[in-house]
Amino acid sequence: MKDSQSTDVASMAAPPSVKTRPPFGTGTKIAFFIMLGVLVAIAPLFVSLSPYILNILMQAATYSVAVLGMTIVLGYAGQINLAQATFFGLGAYAVAIGTVVLGLNFWIALLMGIGMAVVAGFVLGLTTLRLGGHYLAMITISFQIIFDLVLVNWSQVTQGPDGVAGIERPSLFGFELIDDRYYLLLCMVILYAAIFMVWWLPQTRTGRGMRAVRENELAAEVSGINTLRVKVVAFTMSAGLAGVGGAFYAAGFAYISPDNFNFTRSIEFLTMVLLGGAQSAFGGVLGTSLLILLPEWLRFLKEVYLAVYGLAVILIMVFLPAGIWGLLRAPLDRRRKRLTIDVDAIAALDLTVPIDDQSPILQINDVRKYFGGVKAVDGVSLQVARGTVHALIGPNGSGKTTTLNVLNGIYSATSGSITFDSTGITSMSPHERAGLGIGRTFQNIRLFPTMSVVENVMIGAQRANNPIEPGREALRQRALSALKFVEMADKAELIVQNLPYGHQRLVEIARALAGHPRLLLLDEPAAGLNQTEKKELGDLLKRLSGHGLTIFLIEHDIGLIEQISDKITVLNFGKKIAEGTPQEVLRHPDVITAYLGAPAHAAT
Repeated sequence: MKDSQSTDVASMAAPPSVKTRPPFGTGTKIAFFIMLGVLVAIAPLFVSLSPYILNILMQAATYSVAVLGMTIVLGYAGQINLAQATFFGLGAYAVAIGTVVLGLNFWIALLMGIGMAVVAGFVLGLTTLRLGGHYLAMITISFQIIFDLVLVNWSQVTQGPDGVAGIERPSLFGFELIDDRYYLLLCMVILYAAIFMVWWLPQTRTGRGMRAVRENELAAEVSGINTLRVKVVAFTMSAGLAGVGGAFYAAGFAYISPDNFNFTRSIEFLTMVLLGGAQSAFGGVLGTSLLILLPEWLRFLKEVYLAVYGLAVILIMVFLPAGIWGLLRAPLDRRRKRLTIDVDAIAALDLTVPIDDQSPILQINDVRKYFGGVKAVDGVSLQVARGTVHALIGPNGSGKTTTLNVLNGIYSATSGSITFDSTGITSMSPHERAGLGIGRTFQNIRLFPTMSVVENVMIGAQRANNPIEPGREALRQRALSALKFVEMADKAELIVQNLPYGHQRLVEIARALAGHPRLLLLDEPAAGLNQTEKKELGDLLKRLSGHGLTIFLIEHDIGLIEQISDKITVLNFGKKIAEGTPQEVLRHPDVITAYLGAPAHAAT
C-alpha cells in the first residue's frame, strides 16, 4: 500500500505550469450577440425598404427558425429528417385554421400549432429512431408524402388545394402588427430567441449528449447517455421550432396552400442547413439567408440565373463540407488550439472507492450468449473481488470480447445472470449499467472525434449518479482532473481526432474515470501501443487499483497481464478452462494447450 501511495504522490507532479489565455467569456459573447441582434432587428424601422424586400426578409426569418430545428436534429444529433416541412406546415395550418375558421386568438392558435408539431415529432421520433440511417430517411419521406396528401385531399378541414386565405396577424399589447416593418421586427425577435437557444444547447448535458450520439452512438450509450431519449428529444425540439416558424410564416403572408409545405420544401430546409453549416446555429441562418437571397441577387443574369444559382450551391457543398460557417470560424478554431491550461491549478482526481464489503463486486452465473448455432459464451461463471485487477484471457475467438459486451449490456445474455454490487443487472441497458458505476473502454478506440479532449471526458463525467456537484463547471473540473490523472490535461482543448493513437487511448480511459466508476472494464487497453506506452499503461493501472477501483480487463500481452493482475480467468471456445493467480494459470496444462495448440508436455 505504501508503494501505491508513493506512486500517487509522484503522479501529482504535473507538466510545467503554463499560463491560461482564456477566450472571450460567455458573458461577453452573450452581450455581443444581443447588441448585434438589436441592431439587425430594428434596422428595417429606420431604413426605407420596399414591401417586396420586407416579404423576402420575413420569409428568411421564418424559414430560419425551421432550419434551426434541422441544426438540432441533423447537426447536433446526427439524425436524418426529411419531413421538416410537415412540422412547418402543422404550425402554419394550425394558425390559419384556428384564426380564420375557428376564430381563435393568434397566440392560442400558435400554441396549438406548436403542440401539434411537438406531438407529431415526438411520436415519429419515438417510433422510428431505433432504425436510423437510410431507413429513417425513408420513413420521414413517407411521413412527408402522407402529410402532402392529407393537405390536398382533406378539403373539409384544410380547404384542399385552394389553401387558406385571410390569415390575420397578431396583436401585441393591443398594438396591431399590420405594418410589415413591425411584424418583421417580431419575427426577428423570435428568430434571435431561437438562435440563442440552439447556440446554447451544446453547452448543456442534453446538447453534449446529442453531439456524442452523432459522433459514436455506442460509446455514448456505455458512457451513461440514454441515446434513444436524446434522439427523441432532438427530434421533438426540431419539430417544435419548425412549428413556430410555420405559424409566423402563415400570419406574415396571410395565405397558405399545400404547395408551401411539400417534399420540395423539406429538401430546401436540408440544403439550407448543409450549406451554412449543420453544426452551428449561425450556419443554419446563414445558409437559409443565402438560399433565399441568392436567386434575387442573380436575377440580372436573366435566363441563366437558376443554373448559376444551382452550380454555386453545389460547389459550396462539395468544397466546404463543414458549410460556409465552418470556413468563417476556422480562425477561431485555430486560436482555440493555442489555448493553454494551468495544470497546477487543477484539483487531483478523487477516485477512492471504499471497500466496506468483502463480497464480490461482480458475479457472473452460468452466462451464455449464442448467435444462432454459434456458442460464443457457453456457461461461464466467475466472481470478481473488490479492489483487484481481474484479467480475462484466451486465444482469438475464445469469447472474451463477447463476455465483456454481455457484462456491459451491449449484448443481451441468452441465459444466466449477472450481479453487480448486489444488484441484478442482467436485463439493464448499457447506460443504466454506467449509471451504477461501470466504466468501459474498447479495443478499437471509440471517442467523439470532432469534439475537444475535455468535452469527450465531460461526457463520461455527466453519467447518472456521479457523486459530484451539479452544473457545467463541476463537470468540466471533474473532466480536467481525470485528464490530469492520465497526464493529458495540457491537451484538454485540442480536438481529439488530431491526437496520436496512444494519447487517444488515455483520453478514453480518462472519460471512463471521470464517471467515478467502481468497476472498470478494459478491452485490450494495450492494443496498438509501443513498449514505452505499455509500461506507462501498466503503471497507470497499478495506480488505479491502489484507489480501491476494481478492474476487469481483456489483454493479449501476457507480460502486462502477469505484471498487473491479481487473478486470471481463461476462456477457450466460450468455456472457462482455468482460473487462479497468474503463476498458477500461466503454467496450467490446458492453458498452454489452448495457446500453443499442442499437448502440455510437448509444448514444455
